[in-house]
Amino acid sequence: MAKRKKRTTRRRTTAKRASKKKTTARGGTSGKPLDSVSTARLAEELKRRERDLARLESRREKLAAQLAGLDDQIAALAGAGGYGATARGGVRRRPRNDKPLADALVDVLSGQTMGVSEVADAVQKAGYRTSSPNFRTIVNQTLLRDKRIKKIARGQYTAK
Repeated sequence: MAKRKKRTTRRRTTAKRASKKKTTARGGTSGKPLDSVSTARLAEELKRRERDLARLESRREKLAAQLAGLDDQIAALAGAGGYGATARGGVRRRPRNDKPLADALVDVLSGQTMGVSEVADAVQKAGYRTSSPNFRTIVNQTLLRDKRIKKIARGQYTAK
């Protein structure tokens, strides 16, 4: 097996690097150093940058308005109140519920024993909204994790 050669590179310290580069009025590292530029030239540069900033902000506002219009069109094509994935490339919005899934499961399971699929259907019929394509799996994980829910038999759960 061949021996590896050590690489020897010379690195400048940051102080040496900083002394080599001098900032200029245009923000670059070539041309006149900043300390040799007149105050009138600096004032001109500031005005130029303020104009550029105003132009960019105006352009940004126009693009934001266009984007809002596109979002409205996507929402119209995807359906008015539909949860879950919207049209291709659309934003997927997460539905908001009054209480967490674990609390909803305890309410549904109080006084009865059910299987995982039954619990998932009952929770959704009780008003719990979800956009998950695998909601049953999430319900199963929550049933196993929550201390207020007791496992009676394989796949059968009830509230304590």
